[in-house]
Amino acid sequence: MDLFEYQARDMFEKHGVPVLAGKTATTPEEARAAAEEIGAKSGGVTVVKAQVKTGGRGKAGGVKVAKSADEAQQYAEQILGMDIKGHTVHTVMIAQGAKIAEEYYFSLLLDRANRNYLAMCSKEGGMEIEQLAVERPEALARIAVDPQVGIDEAKAKEIVEAAGFDAETGAKVAPVLMKLWEVYSQEDTTLVEVNPLVKTEDGEVIALDGKVTLDDNAGFRQPEHANLVDEKTEDPLEAKAKAMDLNYVKLDGNVGIIGNGAGLVMSTLDVVAYAGEDFTGGKAKPANFLDIGGGASAEVMANGLDVILGDEQVKAVFVNVFGGITACDAVANGIVGALKTLGDAATKPLVVRLDGNNVVEGRQILADFNHPLVTVEETMDGAARKAAELAAQA
Repeated sequence: MDLFEYQARDMFEKHGVPVLAGKTATTPEEARAAAEEIGAKSGGVTVVKAQVKTGGRGKAGGVKVAKSADEAQQYAEQILGMDIKGHTVHTVMIAQGAKIAEEYYFSLLLDRANRNYLAMCSKEGGMEIEQLAVERPEALARIAVDPQVGIDEAKAKEIVEAAGFDAETGAKVAPVLMKLWEVYSQEDTTLVEVNPLVKTEDGEVIALDGKVTLDDNAGFRQPEHANLVDEKTEDPLEAKAKAMDLNYVKLDGNVGIIGNGAGLVMSTLDVVAYAGEDFTGGKAKPANFLDIGGGASAEVMANGLDVILGDEQVKAVFVNVFGGITACDAVANGIVGALKTLGDAATKPLVVRLDGNNVVEGRQILADFNHPLVTVEETMDGAARKAAELAAQA
């Protein structure tokens, strides 16, 4: 789960990372009151910042410097309700102004390929960090971090030296990196990013903007993280699937996908996309990722179909299952039970491809059921083309 900037700021403060004062507002009037309170710390200057889980806020006009409470209110009126890359702004953060001397960049992330963590640091922070990484990669230090050790004093010194900080500035930056490691490790995150990490005119090093991604798999260790979910911005279908313990991600298409195993589901997305291009001229695309795992029981299948059929964009559903530990006859019985459970709620065509353990028995069960919405295809490509065809026709 990605956090909003204000949530990351609060988390940083909790672990002793130096941050500026900030307060959220959902109305222009609340923004004015926050600016009056916070602006007193910075000569009346505040920054009105759109709270959305995407980058490019500044370029989109979602970040404004206000020199008075009146200006903060005016900017909040402009920003609230704004669409930034498909994200509607429901909240702004009123942040304390700062006199910035220099901007830096720091991030700590999970490096799956090397089975450790990776720290990235640069003396050149700001909005164009991605461009910097491509055009001048030598300006972005990349340092491996041992998960068993983390960022201790020695590692922090290694990072700032690799990034090219002078001794005086590096001595101020290093302790902040150690605190950011606390955030990363103690909050079970997969990403902590600060852009920019700034040095103010009076020499303080402050995390001015933060991005944090939490590891949902560690939720059992972090029950308080449930309070960070923002229901206004959470997709209702994803929330429903999560409540059912389904691995579901909504996409922008019209062919619902159900499979057992993440690899198979990813392959299914590809073949449906290719079929949509080749067979329907791009009119059919995958509508979701849904992995029901190894146990395709009637209840699990019914839950999966219930979520997918609740997506108004879905015009056809492709059920692609390879029978292994859970045999194809058990999967077929799950589909039959799901359709019986859903009853009249099942109104969209289903294309089913079964293969693997007990495939003959599974196909026979579906043939005997003879449901008008169900079409059985023997091959993955054939099923993808059929599902694409049905979705395009609808």
